Amino acid sequence: MSASTATEAAPVKTVQLEGKVIVITGANRGIGLGIADCCLSNGAQRVYSVDIGETGEEFAEVSARYPGKIFSLQADVTKEASIQAAVDKIIEDAGAIHGMVCNAGRTKHKPALDFTTEEIDQLWGVNLYGSFYSARVAARAFIKLGVKGSIVFTASMASYRPNKRVPSAPYGASKAGVRNMVHTLAMEWAQYNIRVNSVSPGLVKTAMTYWVPQQPDWEQQLKYYGGIPRLAEVEELGGAYVYLLSDAASYTTSIDIPVNGVIGIC
Repeated sequence: MSASTATEAAPVKTVQLEGKVIVITGANRGIGLGIADCCLSNGAQRVYSVDIGETGEEFAEVSARYPGKIFSLQADVTKEASIQAAVDKIIEDAGAIHGMVCNAGRTKHKPALDFTTEEIDQLWGVNLYGSFYSARVAARAFIKLGVKGSIVFTASMASYRPNKRVPSAPYGASKAGVRNMVHTLAMEWAQYNIRVNSVSPGLVKTAMTYWVPQQPDWEQQLKYYGGIPRLAEVEELGGAYVYLLSDAASYTTSIDIPVNGVIGIC
């Protein structure tokens, strides 16, 4: 038995986040806040939301359930220096960082011929540049701290196929770029014991999808597309993120987990 084998820790058999400090971009509300809630319910020591906006009632409710465990820092993910400053503050405050969820994103659905350059820049600025900068800042921190870190991107089912009802070529392209980025970064950073994966949500019940079940033919759509006949609750995504952030996934890298209820609408 080699020395490296003898000192190698035994594989972790339970999916939990005990003692871990998790950073989630765009977690003041919506999917990000749902991920934060799930991380805390699975034992995370602290969760930090890095968001350009202010917190609201939803964030306050989660904070009340986990006093002293969830925090929010303001930063602009499209500016790497802004993300760097936030992560530096988190490490100063918590002493470490073990996981980064690159979740902040924008969406806009309209015909490709109608998109303005400004709208495309806004989508790609947050979804692509913001995700890349957040991941790179986290990787540098993991390497410096000697942490076997985990990075999880929020991709989308739109990266696999277009939403037929409300298409968005720039949005789908940005999320397909995220999934491709996952494979390359996983390959590059494996030497540092950093794992890189993604989760692709389908239709999730958030402020951005309120209109979906209000369509007059929504029930007919569900019958046509099949699958679980409803939108996902944000908390139903959490298990995928928790697994990928946990030490139980120590040999899991470069994958995407679709959480779509088999609905073929997008």
